[in-house]
Amino acid sequence: MAKKLWVATSNLKSSSNLYNYEKFISKKFNQKFDQDYRKILSWSVNNLDNFWNTIWDYCKVKGIKGKKKIKKSNILYKNIFLPNSKLNFAENLLSKKNNTKAVTFISENGFKEERNWKNLNNNVSKINNFFHKIKLKKKDRVAAYMPNLIETVESFIATTSVGAIWSSCSPDFGVKGVIERFSQIKPKVLFVCDRYFYNGKEINIIERVPEILKKISSIKYLVLINYPGKKYIKKKYQFKNITQFLWSDIQKIKVRKIKFVKFDFEHELAILYSSGTTGKPKCICHRSGGVLLQHLKEHQLHCNIKKNDNVFYFTTCGWMMWNWLISVLASKASIVLFDGFPMFKKQDLLLEIVEKEKISLFGVSAKYIDALNKANIKSKYKLKELRTICSTGSPLSKEGFEYVYNNLKKDVHLSSISGGTDIVSCFVLGNLYDPVISGQIQNKGLGMDVNIFDESGNSIKNKKGELVCVNPFPSMPLKFWNDKNDLKFKKAYFNKFPNIWHHGDYAEIKDNGGFIIYGRSDATLNPGGVRLGTSEIYVEVEKFNEIIESIAVGQSWDNDIRIILFVVLAEGYDLTEELTIKIKKQIRINASPRHVPAKIISITDIPRTKNGKIVELAVKNIIEGNEIKNKEALLNPEVLEQYKNLEELNH
Repeated sequence: MAKKLWVATSNLKSSSNLYNYEKFISKKFNQKFDQDYRKILSWSVNNLDNFWNTIWDYCKVKGIKGKKKIKKSNILYKNIFLPNSKLNFAENLLSKKNNTKAVTFISENGFKEERNWKNLNNNVSKINNFFHKIKLKKKDRVAAYMPNLIETVESFIATTSVGAIWSSCSPDFGVKGVIERFSQIKPKVLFVCDRYFYNGKEINIIERVPEILKKISSIKYLVLINYPGKKYIKKKYQFKNITQFLWSDIQKIKVRKIKFVKFDFEHELAILYSSGTTGKPKCICHRSGGVLLQHLKEHQLHCNIKKNDNVFYFTTCGWMMWNWLISVLASKASIVLFDGFPMFKKQDLLLEIVEKEKISLFGVSAKYIDALNKANIKSKYKLKELRTICSTGSPLSKEGFEYVYNNLKKDVHLSSISGGTDIVSCFVLGNLYDPVISGQIQNKGLGMDVNIFDESGNSIKNKKGELVCVNPFPSMPLKFWNDKNDLKFKKAYFNKFPNIWHHGDYAEIKDNGGFIIYGRSDATLNPGGVRLGTSEIYVEVEKFNEIIESIAVGQSWDNDIRIILFVVLAEGYDLTEELTIKIKKQIRINASPRHVPAKIISITDIPRTKNGKIVELAVKNIIEGNEIKNKEALLNPEVLEQYKNLEELNH
């Protein structure tokens, strides 16, 4: 039986942004929606042109809106929303200029700083002028290897202000992971912080820079930032063939009023990265207008973010939720950034921040909620201002849902959300009209015709299947970088079901419209909700003479995914504890801590297709007790037997 955990009061519903929007479209289109989310959803999906047009109007986007609402195409991803419209993304994010708080930074060690809207505007102006001085052109790439700092936010907004393209990696990515990503997009400018902190440990980033510069010759300008509250690392690093600046140099530049050039609605905004399952990570290029509209819709209509709210999302700059968080500024709300370990010295550290900073929306991963539950944390705080808790990254279990209401706050909108880097937004998420049901995401996003298909492409209900979106939406990626004729792009999303977006998640839709997400249906690893590629693990494992070959899969474990690495050992070698430690250390240093497998297990052979490709999905299915599809496509299906019923995988 579906367990109802929370229902919004009639007062909350009638004072919500969603109800204001409902009145806005009711009047405009002479429709009655009666505070019924399904009716609004149905209208939004059946009237895509009017729907996205009204998001521009209702959210008061700054720009020039073209007369045409949609340029239709028979090819799903070639539909263009609001053609001939122009805007500047940065102008929309710099939505205020007064002395109230815009951004707050808090480090795990307790260091805190705030930036008001006036200073945020001024700092963006200085970086904008700096970009003009170095002759940064529109569509040039700006890369950032940075923690989650206010300076990172300012650099991003300034990049979009001049029409350049932003791309960031968090410092928990190793040098190799950074080079693999940034080398593909050839950035002209690189922003780097000198260090970061995690669980009390100081980690030097600046010593990694020489190798990055050596491998990415396109970088002509380097901007070094000292970690907030700390002086620059004193050791002198010499960087050849590069013009180097300190953040303090940029701070000396004069403030001038920014001339916000209006760029095309489809103009490139940022490049995010796929997990790198089948080789180098794909560079997913997102468009300015579509991302802005989608984020405004999600923030205001689904998350009920209002002017002067304080919004917190626990994220790094390498995850799409960082981009989602920064766009909150466009709704005239304030954002709170956290850098470090979320349980440093105290398990309820983030809850303390929610209390002190009067957070109205608290965004975390399902894994974090799970960790609080396991630690038996009962909030000692009233969390008076907290209206919404968002959970994403991996599916939130029923236990996680119930833990929130039993131990954190009874009167809160728990909005489990799911989407991806691919769309830098959500397919399914919360709304204030529907009740919160234990273990379920409330409904589809407005304007998103999300469905569940079986293997044959039939729509199914109350059964596990493939999550798809059958209509176009403005935050579809513009393209993959360096992808001639969109070949990789089409293969990624439109190969399985022709002209229908196939997302690669297993999910189920219930009769009430609620969704259950089961995780990835492809071979991407997804620990803690962060999509990682197996190829980045294989590259490191191949360096060991003791190992002939390996295969890595994600195992569903403890309401999350853990990485299992199977290795085929060379003759004369055993999988000793010493070798296991060496392998984990190598992966940690050169890929990232997230890539480190929970278990390493010795096997004698790896299943592969007839053309020699290893088959990760077959191994994943066999260790989870699922049926193996297309066994006949395997060259050596008999080897799967040795992956069955392994004792090591039961603990």
